[in-house]
Amino acid sequence: MAFVKSNDLQAFLVVAQEQSFTKAAARLGVTPSALSHSMRLLEERLGIRLLARTTRNVSPTQAGERLMHSIGPHFAAIGASIEALGELRDTPTGTLRISCTDDSIEMIIRPRLASFLATYPDITLEFYVDYGFTNVVEQRFDAGIRLGEALSKDMIAVRVGPDWRLVVVASPAYFDAHPKPKKPADITRHRCINIRHRPNGSIYAWEFEDKGKEFSVRGEGPLVFNSMTHVINAALDGLGLAYVPEPLVTEHLAAGRLVAVLDKWCVPFAGYHLYYPNRRQPSPAFSALVAWLRQRT
Repeated sequence: MAFVKSNDLQAFLVVAQEQSFTKAAARLGVTPSALSHSMRLLEERLGIRLLARTTRNVSPTQAGERLMHSIGPHFAAIGASIEALGELRDTPTGTLRISCTDDSIEMIIRPRLASFLATYPDITLEFYVDYGFTNVVEQRFDAGIRLGEALSKDMIAVRVGPDWRLVVVASPAYFDAHPKPKKPADITRHRCINIRHRPNGSIYAWEFEDKGKEFSVRGEGPLVFNSMTHVINAALDGLGLAYVPEPLVTEHLAAGRLVAVLDKWCVPFAGYHLYYPNRRQPSPAFSALVAWLRQRT
């Protein structure tokens, strides 16, 4: 039986997750060429190809996928056990990796961040902005932040924010040149600033409700972003209608920089939740984060 070093298996997991030798090498603190050489030696020892390489990226083969799903949970458990040793310290310590969206950072994390870091100076928080519903287990995140309606049933979910809604807004200058929509169907006659969450996904449809019945409308426009921050900025610049989280534009609405329309059709929905896999030994750092977010909902 071939002898395989645990470091090589960990490196393989990172390459399979990142699907890039360059990105994986940056995480591991080695050069891409050295990492590629290590993976070839690993494949030679095992006598099977684990990674399919192209000029642009690298991805696990069928055997690589099987190995990744087999050993990944074990390394995650080892990491959790090591982090749990922090209980012997006076204060929690370690790095927590969180998958989230830029608007969840602005609405949930940013208002509480300074206070958390002051209370737990030995904890490092790493946030990865992604609208693609990352599998936190496969990508080795400690947790993710998503809306309640988008959560997988096999995850533990902790509410970390109140219900909120998306609203249709535009600048006063835009409405000086265009009539305000009186009903959701009217947005099809406007320049809409849209968002596409994933490169291969569809443009997000604007969702409304009338007398308990949900429906959606797709507006057309010359601008599509994958970040809500840029959608809001484009609306402030007078470039069209935007469909955005109300908490992120409250100050702009109060100051008159933006104007909301179609208010009665925009209804609240389940707010943000922190979700994570059911683990037996959560680290003290992770427990501290969960408790901190939960007590401030």
